[in-house]
Amino acid sequence: MTQDEAFQVLKTGANVFLTGEPGSGKTHTVNRYVAYLREQGIEPAVCASTGIAATHIGGYTIHSWCGIGVKSTLTEYDLDLIGQKEKVVKRVRNAKVLIIDEISMLSAQTLDSVDVVLRMLRNSDEAFGGLQMIFVGDFFQLPPVVKMQEVKSDMLEINYDESPNGQRSSMSPFAFYAQSWKRAKPLVCYLEEQHRQEDTKFLEILSGLRRGYLSDSLKQTLKLRITEPPKKNTHTKLFPHNANVDRLNDAELEKLPTLPRRYDMRSKGSMPLVEALKRSCLSPDGLMLKVGAKVMFTKNDPEGEYYNGTLGTVLEFSKLTGHPIVKLNSGGVLEVDTVEWAVQDGNKKLASIEQLPLRLAWAITVHKSQGMSLDAAIIDLSNAFEYGQGYVALSRVRTLDGLYLLGLNERALEVHPEVMEQDSIFRELSDSTAEAFGAMPDTELAQMHEQFVRAALV
Repeated sequence: MTQDEAFQVLKTGANVFLTGEPGSGKTHTVNRYVAYLREQGIEPAVCASTGIAATHIGGYTIHSWCGIGVKSTLTEYDLDLIGQKEKVVKRVRNAKVLIIDEISMLSAQTLDSVDVVLRMLRNSDEAFGGLQMIFVGDFFQLPPVVKMQEVKSDMLEINYDESPNGQRSSMSPFAFYAQSWKRAKPLVCYLEEQHRQEDTKFLEILSGLRRGYLSDSLKQTLKLRITEPPKKNTHTKLFPHNANVDRLNDAELEKLPTLPRRYDMRSKGSMPLVEALKRSCLSPDGLMLKVGAKVMFTKNDPEGEYYNGTLGTVLEFSKLTGHPIVKLNSGGVLEVDTVEWAVQDGNKKLASIEQLPLRLAWAITVHKSQGMSLDAAIIDLSNAFEYGQGYVALSRVRTLDGLYLLGLNERALEVHPEVMEQDSIFRELSDSTAEAFGAMPDTELAQMHEQFVRAALV
């Protein structure tokens, strides 16, 4: 499907899943549709599945927009609390169109929770409360980690289907297994034109990975990038494992000639819960910083000044508070205070930890690199262990010349078989959509566009 064909489908008000390979124009098509809606007097809600993705689109995370916060499951008590948040209620009820970017990083369970909230706040039985839903993304990206303990016994009852491997969709990392996805029946718009023409050989490699087959010639081209990066480079380094990331970051910190400052985590409450919080917290127990240190934020700021994944550099330390002052890669400068991670039972706090929401970031994990676009990167895929890690890491870089591989294993070249199977289905559904709309008279299509705008402005 072309960008223009997808644009015509979007204008009808239908629910849509907009997907395609890197460089196919997903972002351009969304931006074009957002501009069109604003011209008609309709303000769309533009959200993303994660904080780092939200910074790229200038919007909310879907979690903060609809009030669910960090929860992936909801109880009746949670819904009551959300219903008391005036700002959330107002924006959800006023919305006409909801765009969720990086949909691949939202689990089926969380998407169903969003659906429950929207139906409640909009007092509607329709999927997502009757909003036009635009899901944008690429399921070849790494899925969110879904842990068994996240599904609580007191969560709201949702009738989940099973994925082909027999897994309940509530436990599936893939949003397309969500009950709400099925009820929304999104039309698939699979963009297939390639607009990123600067490196066709590299695009062939990425396309081959998606289809589960790389020719010997393309494999050899990729292996030629196992090469020494330039001396004194400042390229971002990507690793599959946190242990490699930590080791390199500690070594880089040691090289800085400035004096170190240590920030120790504070905790209170039940020790087993405190230990669980520490394991899930991306900030270390003892954080060492220096002026010049590259850092990444590990938590979303309620005020939106930074998100989990925002990158920056320590400029100095406040003489008054001792807090680090960080210059963000996006250009802003802010003093970073400690924040709290807590486990609560209703209004009762059972345990909490407090630390700066930072970690060192000369190197980052492949998972955290999602949504980034880099001119150059040094990538080690010799220990890739998860489907899609190689594809995600490689597709962060714009050209083959900007890619420096430290190592590569066969696992790095594999993508998730369920995603590959579903991708074929998405392509077929997209072809059917293009055929149906292509056969429609222009007058009928224009009438559908006008009807949607009129209904949205009521």
